[in-house]
Amino acid sequence: MNLIKYEIFSKVVECESLTKAGERLNLTQSAVSHAISSLEREFGLSLLMRNRSGVQLTNNGERLIQPIREILQLNEKLNQEIAAIKGIERGTVKIGTFSSVSIQWLPGIMKQFHELFPLIDIKLFDGNYHEIEASIATGISDFGFVNLPTTDTSLEVIPLQQDRMQCVLPIDHPLCNESTIRIDQIKDEPFIMPIAGCDNDIKRIFTQNHIIPTIKFELEDDQAILAMVQNGLGISILPELILFSFSHHVCIRPLEGEYHRSIGIAVKSLKDCSPAARKMIEFITSWVDRSYD
Repeated sequence: MNLIKYEIFSKVVECESLTKAGERLNLTQSAVSHAISSLEREFGLSLLMRNRSGVQLTNNGERLIQPIREILQLNEKLNQEIAAIKGIERGTVKIGTFSSVSIQWLPGIMKQFHELFPLIDIKLFDGNYHEIEASIATGISDFGFVNLPTTDTSLEVIPLQQDRMQCVLPIDHPLCNESTIRIDQIKDEPFIMPIAGCDNDIKRIFTQNHIIPTIKFELEDDQAILAMVQNGLGISILPELILFSFSHHVCIRPLEGEYHRSIGIAVKSLKDCSPAARKMIEFITSWVDRSYD
């Protein structure tokens, strides 16, 4: 069993590219290609299909990628347990995260965590809510920040924080004169909606109020949505955490009623996760509690 080949194969599948996988692993494309070919010869199976747009799994590869990732996770856990027995806290933790958490929480969390546990490396997987849940389920991430409730009910979750939803308008919009915004006041406004995978909470608000919004644009990037609002192309609803450092060029008003995004941590199994991942989860939970106490 060659764990290096397994790691290369897993990274190629994650990146959907030999070149990108090589860059992440600090290997040449030739070395990555050689490792994949060697693994295919070892198994006597074709694992990847290569084409002009990149690579994709064969049927054989689809069946093998999950157990390969599980082997890599177990090997990492084994090494961490050995280090823990020796009194050394070390290892690698892979975290799924979305943009507002990456901007507002993770820099402070990672700085303090690294000061306490300098031998534990942190790797980040950035995505939308659905992508993060999938990365946890498939073993790409050890755990991840998620929007609760998760769509994957098999994941274990730890609630962290309620993030208030706010209405965002151009600074010259008539509704800026209001102290709070009712949902019925914006039903006919051109609306800028986050794309599927990022829009759960906003859709829930409109559904609860039996309103179909007038969607003008759908965008994934939070900063792009804010730039559209800033330039008068529509209004939007976004969580407070996203708006924390962006308040000078748009008008932000609370929604009338109790509308929140619930941020939490999800993991396949807290009992079975690695010592380093468990320690990181405990640290994040404590950090959020202290920050919002």
